[in-house]
Amino acid sequence: MGEFDVLAMGRCGMDLYSNDVGAPFVEIRSFAAYVGGCPTNVSVGTRRLGLRSALLTAVGEDPVGDFVLHFLRREGVETGFIPRKPGRRTPAVVLGIEPPDRFPLVFYRDNAADLALDIDDVLRAPVRRSRVLFVTGTGLSAEPSRTATLFAAEQARATGTRVVLDLDYRPTLWPDARAYGVNARLLAAYAHVVVGTEEEVEAACGDDRVEAAAERLLAAGPEAVVVKRGRRGSVVFSHEGTAEAEPFPVEVYNVLGAGDAFASGFLYGWLRGWDWYRAARFGNACGAIVVTRHGCANFMPYEEEALRFVEERGGL
Repeated sequence: MGEFDVLAMGRCGMDLYSNDVGAPFVEIRSFAAYVGGCPTNVSVGTRRLGLRSALLTAVGEDPVGDFVLHFLRREGVETGFIPRKPGRRTPAVVLGIEPPDRFPLVFYRDNAADLALDIDDVLRAPVRRSRVLFVTGTGLSAEPSRTATLFAAEQARATGTRVVLDLDYRPTLWPDARAYGVNARLLAAYAHVVVGTEEEVEAACGDDRVEAAAERLLAAGPEAVVVKRGRRGSVVFSHEGTAEAEPFPVEVYNVLGAGDAFASGFLYGWLRGWDWYRAARFGNACGAIVVTRHGCANFMPYEEEALRFVEERGGL
């Protein structure tokens, strides 16, 4: 058993969420400051579920970096492998909340510290001492992070650490959707599990037929491709067949962060040896909890809370 259950690698930052829920973006008057970024959210989500979590990201020598690190330490996420990058900035995201289906967001990632992660940072991280390396598509969007992400996945495969790829496609961070697809498919070849929304799976393969795209990713080498479908639950494509996990209906407050809560719940079940259906169903539960809340990392469910949520709704 490794020193850590999950080593998440990639972006972090400060999330500024609108306090004026339902207001058009131009009429927002105030924001709440939280911590965010897909792998950062997953590091917190898995830690709250009782897993031993570490984060490999980078922050600038700035107060925003202090803000992120302070929160992670308070949560019990291992931060000893997070370097400060001189001359770089800890990024931010500004988000509006207009339920049920408008959640505009703006990334401020110019000169982002986490995109300066390099091979030396990976070599200092506990890749071989972790049961799972969790990487994201955003880590491929610039150098040296791109090479570092591929190197980390290569090292993980070579040392017996399982690799989970969250496709995490953010169109504004890529000059061309085809460039994203080429890079995502390259990284997917190292992964044991690929996770993404229907749109992300389609973007990764340049194919608007989600099932065909998932099958193409599966053929590249992963054991499973997990497709998040929001209100319709999730579906796992594996070499054994297809498993559809039903959703947990709730009233949507804010969808942002739900996918990372899903990934956290899925990892919780997968690392316990659950089958694909049960792990995905628990992921659905964690995602359902977070869509009823204001933000991402700060609102991830705790283990007892998530298990109780499932039990009250008929179990897995």
